[in-house]
Amino acid sequence: MGIYSCLGKTLDEVRDALYDGKSGIVFDRERKEMGFRSALTARIDIPDLKGVLSRSRRVYMPEQAKYAYCATSDALKNAGVDQEYLDTHEVGLLYGNDSSAEPVVKAADTMREKKDTTLCGSGAIFQSMNSTVTMNLGCIFGLKGINFTVSGACASGSHAIGLGALLIQNGLQDMVVCGGAQEVNPFAVGSFDGISAFSVREDEPLKASRPFDRDRDGLVPGGGAATVILENYDTAVRRGAPVLAEVLGYGFSSNGDHISSPNVDGPVRSLEMAIKMSGIGIREIGYVNAHATSTRVGDANEAKAIYNVFGEKAVTVTSTKSQTGHEMWMAGASEVIYSMLMMKNGFIAGNINFENPDEDSCHLLIPSRTIEKKFDTFLSNSFGFGGTNSTLIIRDL
Repeated sequence: MGIYSCLGKTLDEVRDALYDGKSGIVFDRERKEMGFRSALTARIDIPDLKGVLSRSRRVYMPEQAKYAYCATSDALKNAGVDQEYLDTHEVGLLYGNDSSAEPVVKAADTMREKKDTTLCGSGAIFQSMNSTVTMNLGCIFGLKGINFTVSGACASGSHAIGLGALLIQNGLQDMVVCGGAQEVNPFAVGSFDGISAFSVREDEPLKASRPFDRDRDGLVPGGGAATVILENYDTAVRRGAPVLAEVLGYGFSSNGDHISSPNVDGPVRSLEMAIKMSGIGIREIGYVNAHATSTRVGDANEAKAIYNVFGEKAVTVTSTKSQTGHEMWMAGASEVIYSMLMMKNGFIAGNINFENPDEDSCHLLIPSRTIEKKFDTFLSNSFGFGGTNSTLIIRDL
């Protein structure tokens, strides 16, 4: 695993932040000056890759590709995979990403102002494409297997992991680099702000993201990148890899309904499919990392879906978005890592800011503070605009 998050840039930093209930949410004055209704965002610094990558590499990379490079470099190192291995094996790449707004805006501004397309720069096209992350990572690391971007809104990172597992399960790849990345610049989320999707609790940034709480008033945008290395178990054992966990189940569905308002049936089918594929009893699942983004309808319908599948307060549920905000295209991958860090260290991070349950969340077991709990199997939900749903079940090894 490797991660570049508002909670930290290493696995140890992120683990400690989760345990301590740290929030990465801040007030960004620049957004207010741009006319944003809400100036709240997760804080994350763009990595300086000078001296790490050549200028000819960096010119093609927007900010999310830089986050993804850092996360992937760490993940490969942690998996014991060096460049010689990548050069001599067909390693695949599936990464979730569903926007690259800032390069598009800057290129358009240049064209309007200068009336000369050549001034957009040689890297503009590669920075602006949705597939920018996989294009850059594939070239930098010399990956020779499957290579494409999974564009599934806020379920992108989760679908990337699920699809990678299916490819390995079906013998089409032995190893796949999977993950999700999200740009954090204001241009990426201005339209979200324009439909009043964000919390306006600007006087209390740390309390703004409050999934499942009765008084939630919208999500807070975040971002970064998260990478997991998936590998055929037998291959991993033969090369002496430090195996962490197993992808047991991958469920997916489409709501077939409203483009932005989620329903209950679609998530239920995704959950049930993942559980069926995993082949385990439902009570073996010790923790659910909910998609819950701190929106009124989304949290309510997910709470109903979890209740319909698990029953009354039958499993511990939290949303790590209470600490990170909504990491969007990255979230499905980062939340797998957050859950993994909890599982490996015997705790569940509290759903911070959960002060008052509503008529739906009252049926779920949601701790508001970190609890010590050992569990060996978790379920992670990721749902997105357009009604795309993804559910992963992962077991400790």
